[in-house]
Amino acid sequence: MTRRTSAPIVVGLGWLAGSIPFSNIAARRRAGVDLRDVGGGTVSGTALHGVAGFGPLAVAGVCDIAKGAVGPVLAGRDRPLLAATAAVAAVAGHNWSPWLGGAGGRGLSVAMGSLVVQSWPGTVVLASGLAAGRLCRHTGLGSFVADLALVPVLAKTRGRAGLLAGAGVTGVMLAKRLAGNRPPTRPGLDVYLHRLLYDSDPGSDEGTAS
Repeated sequence: MTRRTSAPIVVGLGWLAGSIPFSNIAARRRAGVDLRDVGGGTVSGTALHGVAGFGPLAVAGVCDIAKGAVGPVLAGRDRPLLAATAAVAAVAGHNWSPWLGGAGGRGLSVAMGSLVVQSWPGTVVLASGLAAGRLCRHTGLGSFVADLALVPVLAKTRGRAGLLAGAGVTGVMLAKRLAGNRPPTRPGLDVYLHRLLYDSDPGSDEGTAS
């Protein structure tokens, strides 16, 4: 019998892989910029593209997707609930990276990689929302719509395990949108609603979910 990786190690490695800030590493190496100092401080593919162009964005994007798959792959197809937990851990590690002092991105790319292993329809939903948002120049809004669609789609196509995976990663992504990497300059319900819908503060050009 093949020895399987224990659940705590699967979740821990999923979180650790998720915490690696590939976008910020690429920004520092190619442009000498810390993405926490750009715009609203989101460490994302959109911010990376703004300072370093498409090439670094493509490489970092692939790495972010791959790191999201680490925990679910270690969990295996016969442990879907553990895979769902590892997926949530990976997105949380990305969104609140210890290597960035708790800053991070919004987890979309990581969630895509996490879900592709056992709940691939979720990856399609998130990728479609990201693509539509970029075409309309409202990436934050497109990803928000995809977040809302994720849970019902996975519940329908993957049952209870899909429901839990979708609810887990969606909860973490929406929580980071609300929290941001910086406190709002003018706290208020309208500000947090704007963050939730557009992933930016009112009057800001930033809006990303990577």
